[in-house]
Amino acid sequence: MRADVASLEARLGHCFADREILRRALTHSSHAHEQAGGATALARDNEQLEFLGDSVLGFLVSELLVSRFPACSEGRLSTLKAQLVSAAHLHKVAQALELGEYLKLGRSEEKTGGRAKKTLLVNAAEALIAALYLDGGMEAARAFVEGQVVEGAHLADADPAHPSVADYKGALQELARARNLPLPRYSVIRECGPEHSKTFTVEVRIGKEWSSQGEGLSKKSAAQKAARDVYDRLRGCKDAE
Repeated sequence: MRADVASLEARLGHCFADREILRRALTHSSHAHEQAGGATALARDNEQLEFLGDSVLGFLVSELLVSRFPACSEGRLSTLKAQLVSAAHLHKVAQALELGEYLKLGRSEEKTGGRAKKTLLVNAAEALIAALYLDGGMEAARAFVEGQVVEGAHLADADPAHPSVADYKGALQELARARNLPLPRYSVIRECGPEHSKTFTVEVRIGKEWSSQGEGLSKKSAAQKAARDVYDRLRGCKDAE
């Protein structure tokens, strides 16, 4: 770990009563396994904290959005939430905190630029939220989410009635959860063309009633198109009620 955790505490505005929980939130599995001599059972990395932090983040973002935008529909709130909890946004949060400078990495991750890897930074941000929750309660976690995650997205300048959607797969998943529907399932049903210029057709299904297909030059773009169609139809169905 290159930087001292005291400077991170200053950035967070929270002094940890248990510094060990903060250190664990910043410890990648590569470092923990090295310290444990390869004994996985003894490893103390941030993976469990990441799991908890993801749930705490989702709850707090939902709470803050409902409080801030009481006139928004369920679908619009789900869209905003999907943006705020996305890996792309959490990556920006981690970069703003210079979280990579505080990570404890194994030699292999250090050599391959682990401090700048998006996945490691996003995971550490979620683990940090869990550490704040465990050390300071929900208020400490709420202060971080409101100040670093929600305010950092400049939602005050956004029109909640017409939110832009960058990730329709994420937005559709959140909307399905909000409607108590099965989670979306994606499958590649067709590949056409030569290896260097393929076209993919991806189908998305939510239970038996909702499905769509999208076509694109990559599986990702095709899935996004399919997700967008179902997302728009689901929202339209709700708005018509």
